[in-house]
Amino acid sequence: MTKDGFERLLDSVAATLRDEARHVTFTSAKQFENRVREVVKNAIDDPTITIDFDPHPQAFPDIAVGEFGIEVKFTTNDTWRSVANSVLETNRIDAVKTIYIIFGKMGGDPDVKWGEYQRCVMHVRTSHVPRFEVEIGATKSLFEQMGVSYDDFRLSEMHEKMLYIRQYARGRLKAGERLWWLEDATGEEHTLPIQARLYTKLSTGEKTKLRAEAVLLCPRIVESGRSKNKYDDVVLYLLTYHGVLCHQARDLFSAGSVANPANDDNGGIYIARAIKLIETEIRNAAARMEDALFVEYWGISVLPEQRIQEWLRRADNYARGWKPSDVLFLDA
Repeated sequence: MTKDGFERLLDSVAATLRDEARHVTFTSAKQFENRVREVVKNAIDDPTITIDFDPHPQAFPDIAVGEFGIEVKFTTNDTWRSVANSVLETNRIDAVKTIYIIFGKMGGDPDVKWGEYQRCVMHVRTSHVPRFEVEIGATKSLFEQMGVSYDDFRLSEMHEKMLYIRQYARGRLKAGERLWWLEDATGEEHTLPIQARLYTKLSTGEKTKLRAEAVLLCPRIVESGRSKNKYDDVVLYLLTYHGVLCHQARDLFSAGSVANPANDDNGGIYIARAIKLIETEIRNAAARMEDALFVEYWGISVLPEQRIQEWLRRADNYARGWKPSDVLFLDA
């Protein structure tokens, strides 16, 4: 069967299913998928092609028709958009070379349409395992947006796929947003704790460790106390990378308990005193933290031994009325 011939078959199948849906709507995805199999089977006039009515439950696509495949989508809502399969495509049927979608939309005016899979994939949802989203009639496919063909993408190793996905996701970030997943390659895995935690409930040791990491990644904290949003990146880092909620970020650095634990009367700039007290922990953070974080927060890759100097350079540009490099990390 040729590609044109298979697409004519899809026209016929969709028309049959559309007529049926408008007479009596389908009520479940399973019912619709089974009916698609039956209609496809009846429409095929090639005795060498058989339709599997009991496939593996995780097989992709749902229906194999020789070298063509059909992924079935169904919704009771009035939308042509749906979450699709994992970008891993672990259970892809090897014999299938070209995949299509048959989409049953039962909300609004019931309808059934088809589209070529690679043209319908228009977004990737970054959850525990990144998953495609598809839409019938999408104006621009995800692969066009990422600058890679579907076949090249699907045949890539997972870390190579993540390079494309991360670049795509970064381009969609709004002001003040951060990615919570940063893996660059195999071995650089980040697992977000499943339980959310309050910063105030952490041990003193963990608070100090997290403050040091946040200081390093977010040199904007040395800005004037009147600066807006200077703690936004700190809050987002703790939440998205450690699952820690800190509802009073200012207190991490300006409260007396962290900037003046001795309760003396020496005065000075509280943020400078707070950072000075944890210089050793910040150096340790600079040595151990993964490079992807610095690319994400600083926009550049920096060698561990150069991170303190780079931090000072950035902090000097942010600070007003004082110069961090004059009082902090004096041996850097």
